Amino acid sequence: MAPPPATLLGISPTHLSRYTTSWLLPPLPLACLRLVLSLYAFVTTFTVLGTDTPLSARQSFSYFTILTYWGLAFYFLFSGFHTLSYALSGVSWLQRWPRPFQALHAIFYSSIVTFPFLVTIVFWAVLYKRPWFPKTVDAWSNISQHALNSLFALSEVLLPATLPLAPFHLLFLALLLALYLALAYITYAVQGFYVYNFLNPAQGAGRTAGYIIGILVAECVIFGLVCGVIWVRVWLTERILGMEAKTARRAERMSPTNEIGEDTRMALGGEASDVEMGELEK
Repeated sequence: MAPPPATLLGISPTHLSRYTTSWLLPPLPLACLRLVLSLYAFVTTFTVLGTDTPLSARQSFSYFTILTYWGLAFYFLFSGFHTLSYALSGVSWLQRWPRPFQALHAIFYSSIVTFPFLVTIVFWAVLYKRPWFPKTVDAWSNISQHALNSLFALSEVLLPATLPLAPFHLLFLALLLALYLALAYITYAVQGFYVYNFLNPAQGAGRTAGYIIGILVAECVIFGLVCGVIWVRVWLTERILGMEAKTARRAERMSPTNEIGEDTRMALGGEASDVEMGELEK
């Protein structure tokens, strides 16, 4: 039987409850951690904007690195408040949102656990040229945006109780990359510069096409690896170690245990999970 649309989009009741819970941290500490990471990302972003020239600050919105870092900042802000509302009331804002917004949040999650790794790989493997940054603020901003970004993403892969990414999300992530490619060439048409030199067809159309296809392939590989890591985390923490997701004390006692077990069983390749996300914490 084909899975229902909510499962395909990662917004079934099981998925939604897992976005705001963790196998390791209770909801309130998880919310605080996410809000602290959001604050750090915003402070970094505004510090960089404040130290840049006005022209560089305007041009920064054409860089994939900067856009994904903005995405991290806003994701941790929204997920932090979703988790906080769950910790305080037992029902998260996310669970009350209309279905389209829930689906967007699920896709948002898939983007912030894959795009930062892509940014880090491309920057250090392709774009970075020695020597090291002479100014401390430049070194700090580049470490924050090209190294800590992946650490932040890794925290969202390992800490929450989320299930493996919905494969359907990969289509949306590929679409986002295509839209960014369009933005990069619109930037050249309007402002006269290539945000990344490898997008300049003057260096060879075949070479440029190779970079574009390579980045898409890299995103697909990263997506698969992240799914695999999440699968292992769910299998290890829930099936082997029996570490149930830590629910809020005020969470309402929910009844659809079978639906939750079914989704988890599908995520683990047909094995039922002992975790019942609707149970109250003892």
